Amino acid sequence: MVLLSKGIWKKASNLLCVVSVVFVTALFLFPFFWMFLNSFKRNVDITTYPPVWIFHPTLENFKTLFMEQDFVRFCLNSLLVALGATFLALASGTLAAYSIARFRQQRLSLLALSARIIPYISFLIPWFIFFSMLHLVDTHISLILTHTVITLPLSTWIMIGFFEDVPRELEDAGRIDGCSNITVFLRITLPLVTPGLVAASIFGFIFSWNNFMFALVLAGPNTKTVPLAVFHFISYGSLDWAGLNAAATAITLPALIFMLFIQKYLVKGLTMTGLKG
Repeated sequence: MVLLSKGIWKKASNLLCVVSVVFVTALFLFPFFWMFLNSFKRNVDITTYPPVWIFHPTLENFKTLFMEQDFVRFCLNSLLVALGATFLALASGTLAAYSIARFRQQRLSLLALSARIIPYISFLIPWFIFFSMLHLVDTHISLILTHTVITLPLSTWIMIGFFEDVPRELEDAGRIDGCSNITVFLRITLPLVTPGLVAASIFGFIFSWNNFMFALVLAGPNTKTVPLAVFHFISYGSLDWAGLNAAATAITLPALIFMLFIQKYLVKGLTMTGLKG
């Protein structure tokens, strides 16, 4: 009887765990599902109460987005800025993380952390004044540099944990074989932290791709990014909910699909952020 009651309790606990996971997952995914569903509706179907679940889907929202709003150019701007910022942050953050992990430079790590803690909005006015003096407002360079300042601390702290996991004996063996410090870093250490490089680059790219605040202040007609595309569906007297949901879907869906393929690197990057003794 005792064994039977334990078996029933174990099955009930497992069932409760599964139900909880499904509930929490559905709770987080429902806004994305509703956004995707509304992107195929007309405005009259979106604003109807109670919500309309059965409707005639339309592609007019996406046609307007890509044919009339120059959304492709916004995507290219975002891609250029995200790739540039990710490359600079990863290159600098990798070297800084290696120095912190190997030589215990705590002051450097605290400096990187403080740059992450400071609210981003406090940078906006100084950056705008600085880039205005250099005539770099409405350029890709200003957006790349500002995004790099924010993604650099994140890349650094992610990479610290991976470098600390690399045994020093491997590097010492390479030096004994005649390799220089640069050769040891490039041919021995760096290949071993590839999951960290992937995780850091993904986090940096997603942050830059989704960033709205910096582009709102520093971007112009030539460098508008995809988050600014939603402004084209907002006017003084009306709000195009259908176009807004289509733009949000076009912005979010590629990132979600990409994350599904590289989620193992994201999980490893989250669990190894350099927070060791």
